[in-house]
Amino acid sequence: MSVTRTSSVSSTSVWSREYGRPTVVVASVLAALIANLVLWLVGLLAGGSFEHTDAGTVASAAPGGVVLMTVVPLTVGLTVAALLSLWWNPIVRIAQVVGALLPLATIQGTLSADFDAASTVTLVLMHVVIAVVAVLGLEKMRVRV
Repeated sequence: MSVTRTSSVSSTSVWSREYGRPTVVVASVLAALIANLVLWLVGLLAGGSFEHTDAGTVASAAPGGVVLMTVVPLTVGLTVAALLSLWWNPIVRIAQVVGALLPLATIQGTLSADFDAASTVTLVLMHVVIAVVAVLGLEKMRVRV
């Protein structure tokens, strides 16, 4: 008796594929960056200036600050978690807690600055986006392993 293999098209969606850690890091950072830039545009349309006073001078927090403060912390955090998970996978759960708490804890800095209302709300939402993307990206990484 012989067994014949036939090819078939997989019914799994693109979201169920297994991706490597680097892909998860890059996709997460890009998703957060795009979401935060869209929020920045919405904040501009709502009348936000994204300017605050720092040591007597007016400083702008966008768009360069939005890009920098989205990409750098998220890339560093996700990369460190990805590398450590190669040796000890439970670190991903710990990283999820840290990845959620740090962006939410830093909202205090935004609230204490003298941004206008539209800028403040938008910047706070950007912190929430980073927290959510960090947790979801790390979950994708954890499930994959």
